[in-house]
Amino acid sequence: MTPIEPLQLTRKDFVSDQTVRWCPGCGDYAILSQIQKTMPQLGVPKENIVFISGIGCSSRFPYYMDTYGIHSIHGRAPTLATGLKIANPELSVWVITGDGDGLSIGGNHLVHACRRNIDINIILFNNRIYGLTKGQYSPTSPQGFRSKTSPMGTLEQPLNPVSVALASEATFIARTIDVIPKHMGGIFLKADQHKGISFVEVMQNCVIFNPGTWHEYSDRKTRDDHDLYLEDGKPMIFGKNKDKGVIWRRNGLEVVTLGDQYTENDLLVHDVSSIEIAWLLSRLQYPMPLGVILDITKPTYDLGLWHQVEVAKDQKGEGDLETLFNNADTWIVE
Repeated sequence: MTPIEPLQLTRKDFVSDQTVRWCPGCGDYAILSQIQKTMPQLGVPKENIVFISGIGCSSRFPYYMDTYGIHSIHGRAPTLATGLKIANPELSVWVITGDGDGLSIGGNHLVHACRRNIDINIILFNNRIYGLTKGQYSPTSPQGFRSKTSPMGTLEQPLNPVSVALASEATFIARTIDVIPKHMGGIFLKADQHKGISFVEVMQNCVIFNPGTWHEYSDRKTRDDHDLYLEDGKPMIFGKNKDKGVIWRRNGLEVVTLGDQYTENDLLVHDVSSIEIAWLLSRLQYPMPLGVILDITKPTYDLGLWHQVEVAKDQKGEGDLETLFNNADTWIVE
């Protein structure tokens, strides 16, 4: 038998013939580029990769990937992805959504995809605004944010995507940012390697309707002193001069300056298997945690369901649709 040669794919193999149509300077371009660069590293044939989106600027994504794709309806991409993964567990399924699409009308579907631990990857673009419909506040817009639908400032508390995913029992949760491509690509690869639900928040600026919303964390002049790059088993140290760190006190996380009072040995060591640390990190805004926040193993819904199917076949034999239709719960109306 002739041995099967490993796949030799490149980024170009995943670039479609469609003209990419986002606003000049939009972070979606960087995310698309990193996804295309990541795909060849998966070792998965293109015909086994599917991108599913809902509605919004980010939801144009499937057109720009030379893979299978579904441009679905508002907020329902996790539902379609769940059905597709169950029907064919061999597929690599990616959901592309935004803070409005995924956390507003699609919030219910996202929550249940997470709690089921279906083996799909959800990438949520968070620019804290509705961009496609021209600048209304979204579920993640900060309180007091002025927009076309909140001219005096929104009264609502914003949703925290990482906290939502954590509360929904997601087994892999990470955060990255659109202006640091190498970090972003590494997170996408780790998300794919995880068996179970992968939830990745991508912090992203909308250059037209919400420019600078993540300024402290994205600007080259300030981000080194505001971003905390998480590494499993490593102390939480940050700052341009690596002179700041995070410690765990009784009332939560606290930022300290390294020197006479505190050394690197006093800092909290990141543990991706700790739900307690993950929760504290999800509430931290200074510094902003970037990287893998949680990575734990639980049974997946898709494999569990197929196991039940096999058990049922062993116990009762192959199913028959006609017999099922005419089973006990039928009656004749005279």
